[in-house]
Amino acid sequence: MSLTQRSSAFLQEMGVGPRWLLRDRVHGVAEAVAEAVAEAAPVPAIEEQPAAVEAPVAAIPFAHEPAAPAPVVPETVARADTTPAAVAPAVPDSPPPRPAAPPAATSDDDTAWFDNAPAPPPKAPTLKQPAPPRAKAEAPQSGEDTSWFDAVPAVPVQRAPQRGAATDEEIAAMDWPELQAAVRGCTRCRLCETRRAAVPGHGDERARWLVLGLAPTPADEKAEQPFAGPPGQLLHNMLRAVDLSVARGAYATTLVKCRPVADDGADRLPAADELAACRPYLQRELALTGAGLALTLGGVTAKGLLGMAARGKVLRYDHPGGELPVVATFHPADLLKKPEDKARAWADLCLARSAHAGRR
Repeated sequence: MSLTQRSSAFLQEMGVGPRWLLRDRVHGVAEAVAEAVAEAAPVPAIEEQPAAVEAPVAAIPFAHEPAAPAPVVPETVARADTTPAAVAPAVPDSPPPRPAAPPAATSDDDTAWFDNAPAPPPKAPTLKQPAPPRAKAEAPQSGEDTSWFDAVPAVPVQRAPQRGAATDEEIAAMDWPELQAAVRGCTRCRLCETRRAAVPGHGDERARWLVLGLAPTPADEKAEQPFAGPPGQLLHNMLRAVDLSVARGAYATTLVKCRPVADDGADRLPAADELAACRPYLQRELALTGAGLALTLGGVTAKGLLGMAARGKVLRYDHPGGELPVVATFHPADLLKKPEDKARAWADLCLARSAHAGRR
């Protein structure tokens, strides 16, 4: 029953229904009810009262508004909240990451040229090679594979110099200025016909080590000095790692002093007679420096000097001045192409240092 119907029934029961209708037309329902109640006689007690009249919502102050009932949680959810599986295990706090160490400063003159190089691979079985009469090998220090010395010339045969060229005896009596001049104007073999410039050795004239390459490169020809360009810079750092340099303690040179060139203009290996023509220059360099060890760079250099080669061993070279320890290692140009071999080259340098120290 709506509020208007209940109010009408109440006014009819009080006996003021007709008047309510008249007042309703003029003042409205609320004012008629108020006047009718005020003029009516007291209402006798009623044992059973009709359904309670809903009071307007605005009549109930918010201060006495009952609290809203708690929402009903479904039984499945309540069980899930109370089971141990619903409780996430405590995760211990992980320690904060340590700050990374700043990288070490590097430069072109860094002597740690072998840093970050991988460890040498497992050693391969040694390939035994017969030693020529003039090359004596000490007990091997490792079982390194010697296959990297393939396709190299044999020990040079003796060849008579061309007419007008310096003889072996004349070279053996030269001092440093005479030797340098003889190399620059040499005509002892046919390489003088194709070279751009002959390249004499350079370095400490009283060197402890003789650092030996095979032949000049185009960059060496241009600079008129062996080991020019990036390979020379790497060689500089390698020597510094064992407290040497071409200015102090080392003399750099090559087996042949002129660049061997094929008919098509490409570099080639020197022939045996070309090696033989330049051998007196090398022997004089050894005599003048008094070097106590030869470090050969590249397998072709070691075999061109001795007729055999092996890394990880101390070989011996017999020359007019005596017997010279020889240690073979990688050429700096090859190390620039394969940096992973730097660790093995460092082992060779350590072997050479030990061999030289044991000779003194």
